[in-house]
Amino acid sequence: MYPIRRLLVALDLTELDPLLIQFASYITRSAGSEKVYFVNILRNIHIPDEVLKEFPDLIKNAVAERRKQITELIEENFDRPEGVKLQVLVKDGQPVKRILQMVKDSDIDLVLAGRKTTLVGSGVLVQRLARRAGCNLLIVPEGSKPEFRKLLVPSDFSENSKLALETAIMISEKRIPETELTVQNVFSVPAGYHYTGKSYDEFSGIMKNHASRDFEKFIQTLDLKGVKVNDVYSIDKNDNKMSDIYDKAIEIEADGIVMGAKGRTAATALFLGSIAERAIQMNRKFPLLIVRPKGQNAGFIDFILDI
Repeated sequence: MYPIRRLLVALDLTELDPLLIQFASYITRSAGSEKVYFVNILRNIHIPDEVLKEFPDLIKNAVAERRKQITELIEENFDRPEGVKLQVLVKDGQPVKRILQMVKDSDIDLVLAGRKTTLVGSGVLVQRLARRAGCNLLIVPEGSKPEFRKLLVPSDFSENSKLALETAIMISEKRIPETELTVQNVFSVPAGYHYTGKSYDEFSGIMKNHASRDFEKFIQTLDLKGVKVNDVYSIDKNDNKMSDIYDKAIEIEADGIVMGAKGRTAATALFLGSIAERAIQMNRKFPLLIVRPKGQNAGFIDFILDI
C-alpha cells in the first residue's frame, strides 16, 4: 500500500466536473493528501498558420478562459484542507497520453475520472487510463455522492486484493463514524463435482468453507486500524463474477467498490484482470476505485505513450 499524497483530477468542462471536484475534496481529507492537480486537455488543436498570424493570442486566450472556469468550479466545490496545494493545468494534446505523462512526471498516486451515463461521452478515456496508468484510478459515475459510509471490497485473497483492502482501510479510518467495509469472495463450484459423490449444494458448502478459512488467514496479515470488516461469500452461477459483485453492492447499499487491478491469474502488469475490465464496462452506479501497485507499468510507459 502507498499513501495517496498526489491526486490528478481529469476535467472536461461538462456537468460532471463539480462532482469530480467534490470527490477530490473528500479523498484529500480522508487520505491526508498533499497536492491536487486539476487537469483539462484541449484536444490537439490544428489551427492554420494564417489564422494564428491574424489572431496570435487565440490559443493563449482559450487556455486562460478554461483556467478561469476551472478555478471558479474549484472555489465552489472544493473544501480545501489547510496545507493542501492546488494546481490548475490546461494543456493541449491527446488526453490519454497527456494524463499518463503527468502521472509519470508528477508521481501521481490517484487519478479521478468521470463515468458518463446520460451526458455525452464514450468512456474510452476511463478504459484506457484503467489499463495503462501506473497508479490507482477512481471512476466516478454521474449521480454518485462523495461519501463512503459502506465500501465493498471484492477479494480472491491475492496480493492485489490485499492492496485494495489496505487502501479502503486508509480511506476509511479517518472518517467519523468509521466506514464499514465488506469483503466479498465470489467462488465457483468446479465442473465434475458430482464425481465426488457430493451434491451441488454440498460441494458449494465445501468451497465456501475453504474460502472462509482463506479469509481468516488473509485478514490476519492486515492492520485493520479499528475499521469494521465483514466477510460475505457468493456463489457464481452464471460465469460472471462481476454481476455477483454488483448485486452485493446493491444489497448492502454500498457507496463504492474498491478492487485490485488483477487477481491471481494475471499474466502481465500491462493489462487489467477480466473482472476489473467487466467492472469498468458494467458499473454505472457506484464509484469504482481500481487499486494497483505504484508504478507497476513503469517499464512499459514509453511504449504506452506511443500508442
